[in-house]
Amino acid sequence: MSGNFGMQQLIPIVNKLQDAFVQMGVHMSLDLPQIAVVGGQSAGKSSVLENFVGRDFLPRGSGIVTRRPLILQLIHGNAEYAEFLHCKGKKFVDFNEVRAEIEAETDRITGSNKGISPVPINLRVYSPNVLNLTLIDLPGLTKVPIGDQPVDIEQQIKGMIFQFIRRESCLILAVTPANTDLANSDALKLAKEVDPQGLRTIGVITKLDLMDEGTDARDVLENKLLPLRRGYIGVVNRSQKDIDGRKDIAAALAAERKFFLSHPSYRHMADRLGTPYLQRVLNQQLTNHIRDTLPGLRDKLQKQLLALEKDVDQYKHFRPDDPSIKTKAMLQMIQTLQTDFERTIEGSGSAQINTNELSGGAKINRLFHERFPFEIVKMEFDEKELRREIAFAIRNIHGIRVGLFTPDMAFEAIVKKQIARLKEPSLKCVDLVVSELSNVVRICTERMSRYPRLREETERIIMSYVRSREQMCKDQLVLLIDCELAYMNTNHEDFIGFANAQNQSENSAKSGHRALGNQVIRKGYMCIHNLGIMKGGSKDYWFVLTAESISWFKDEEEREKKYMLPLDGLKLRDLEQGFMSRRHMFALFNPEGRNVYKDYKQLELSCETQDDVDSWKASFLRAGVYPEKTSEAANGDENSDTSGTSSMDPQLERQVETIRNLVDSYMRIVTKTTRDLVPKTIMMMIINNAKDFINGELLAHLYASGDQSQMMEESPEEALKREEMLRMYHACKEALRIIGDVSMATVSTPVPPPVKNDWLESRLDSNPRLSPPSPGGPRRAAPAQQGSLGSRGAPPPPGGAGRPAPLLPSRPGGAPPRPRAARPAARPARPARTHEAGRRGRGRGGCDGPAAAAHAPADQPGRRPGRHQPRHQRTQLGLRQIQPSGAEHAAEVARAAAERAAILSASSSPPFCDTA
Repeated sequence: MSGNFGMQQLIPIVNKLQDAFVQMGVHMSLDLPQIAVVGGQSAGKSSVLENFVGRDFLPRGSGIVTRRPLILQLIHGNAEYAEFLHCKGKKFVDFNEVRAEIEAETDRITGSNKGISPVPINLRVYSPNVLNLTLIDLPGLTKVPIGDQPVDIEQQIKGMIFQFIRRESCLILAVTPANTDLANSDALKLAKEVDPQGLRTIGVITKLDLMDEGTDARDVLENKLLPLRRGYIGVVNRSQKDIDGRKDIAAALAAERKFFLSHPSYRHMADRLGTPYLQRVLNQQLTNHIRDTLPGLRDKLQKQLLALEKDVDQYKHFRPDDPSIKTKAMLQMIQTLQTDFERTIEGSGSAQINTNELSGGAKINRLFHERFPFEIVKMEFDEKELRREIAFAIRNIHGIRVGLFTPDMAFEAIVKKQIARLKEPSLKCVDLVVSELSNVVRICTERMSRYPRLREETERIIMSYVRSREQMCKDQLVLLIDCELAYMNTNHEDFIGFANAQNQSENSAKSGHRALGNQVIRKGYMCIHNLGIMKGGSKDYWFVLTAESISWFKDEEEREKKYMLPLDGLKLRDLEQGFMSRRHMFALFNPEGRNVYKDYKQLELSCETQDDVDSWKASFLRAGVYPEKTSEAANGDENSDTSGTSSMDPQLERQVETIRNLVDSYMRIVTKTTRDLVPKTIMMMIINNAKDFINGELLAHLYASGDQSQMMEESPEEALKREEMLRMYHACKEALRIIGDVSMATVSTPVPPPVKNDWLESRLDSNPRLSPPSPGGPRRAAPAQQGSLGSRGAPPPPGGAGRPAPLLPSRPGGAPPRPRAARPAARPARPARTHEAGRRGRGRGGCDGPAAAAHAPADQPGRRPGRHQPRHQRTQLGLRQIQPSGAEHAAEVARAAAERAAILSASSSPPFCDTA
């Protein structure tokens, strides 16, 4: 990048940041802005781009040369070469070959007869002297198609340009030649459409050395004429003669500098003109962008650093080979395990609380008070089955004789059979609790993952102890059930006795579930599957279960009831999960084959988890809806003799009712005791003992199990993780330090204040031209108003010194000239000079001759300050031409005074003299 010293200063700064990001392994791109050059045909766009890059590689010539967009990606690298996307793998070291390839690739798509194409050419230039930037050379704006160009050539080129410059990260260089109309600049108009605030538009004036002698663009470059927010920068590119003579860019920059220093109109601002200054402006824009990006990067890095510091503290002084450190680490991990296990079981809160599902003590609590009662209820038989068993027991006890009294042995036989069924759910509860304890231990030992052998040995020791306590707990529960079987305590205070049982024989069966009435047993969401087959998919509903019915609503507000299903005669059956379905299903059906809901034989319901299904089943059991019998039990019932139950005599029926009430009363006592003692036994013999073992004996068992040094060997994955974390930590600190250095080493320039650039919104019929005035007559100062060279409607710029303009002659006969139509200007306009002359001619009679010329300019009401100043001190907003001599000025003033005297004498207005 020859001559671009500002860019060479930015390169190491950006490279340091990128290197720090690479070390962190994090992609944090600075996303430097693109630079697009927009302008008319042969405006010098490619030359501006080449000067910025510092290499000759773009085609040149007359007419439209750039006929396809060229996307130039500059990539920082050690070697200097170029690659085309359409020539993958081929490296171009000679940039003359790059130019030839651009021309050849353009002709391959567009032909050789001036055709255009929106298909871009992608060129990558690798160099140690560039930043990672994207430069875009776009076709010049043209209006008249030539050669193979389409009729809508102008619209197509505009579409190409908008494709790039509408991006917010694109700096727009609006290039306009000095010898064309500035207000007609299509480049400025396009830039205004996508950048109305002018935040990313920089005006570039080229071909200043080709202006006619006696003219200059001083007022444009001073941003006084047709201003832009970021102003204009003038450059002098190499001519075709210089290129043919192989004048390099360094020599061209020296010639450009000499031109600006030697020109009388530009020497005072030569430090703000030229390609080096344009490069500095663009470099400053890149610096501003980098500085604007740094706060976000700093915040991101600081958050990452804070997150790393928590884990790095334990690694900063870690030495894997130090036995004392290993022993200390082992003790700390055991203490942490003890604390985590205690918190997980007791529910006092741990560092990481599971918010997705129940775990630990909450899961065990659910097993005790939901799952275990459900398993007990499943052991109960329905009313019909229980009455049948009682009838058979009574008849078998009486034998051949006819019994007059209700036998006690029938009650005892039925009760013992029901009590024996409690063993299975009690032992199953132990298995479920031990399984959950295993999960708790595994979760609590996750902190030991750095030492896999220690974790494995710790889990083995704890679970071995839990298994030993599990068997002891099961033996104790079996003992409790055997105690219940050993003695029937019919004197229990809650037992109803034979007298009360006989009194309740009439209505006990009927009032069993009706006692609950319409009390709500459970509420919750379930999904109805078989209804979704007809309606395009399954759907969740809000279900409300009572002792008599189940209803479902649209949502939990329970406003829109979908249906209410009575529970009489319904049964439960399990269903297999559907294909690709993770939901757990069950169904409600009628054993007699009647429709349950509309035309459906069963109502298929599902929940997300098996625990939810079990909880719903337990609720249905409370409402009197029992599971379906197995096929073996059904066959056994069919083969059994049921004649005794179908044709019982009244006495037997009364005995059955009495025994049934006694069994129900006694089993409520036993069930209540079992539901209370089983959780207590499990807590005492397994959970509490496990906590005591972990707190008091685990460490001793670990020391006795083997060599502690081998047990504390760090896993390769953990060693790599520790090294990676430390590297990330130091790289993050280094990146923050570099960002601080960048903030100290660079300066951000403020955005220029907005200017009134509405001149871009309206096209005038006549605009100021950057060209010499028409020949003939003395040279005059350029007009202040945006219009033709002869227009005099706009004032000098604010802050600039002015000088009196010559008075305009009136028409013969004293009639004032017809005023020109008002045109919008870049600054507030005063009344046109022709109107001023008319007013002075009509309303200031009596002051004529030299007095009028002497006094009128000084105190004329409505006149702008500065009109009385000498002509050579006035600043013009148009083309600044060489001023006439003092003698010419005096003659012009005298001639204007004589013309004004003639106007005053011809006026019929009453005399009036405006004197000081």
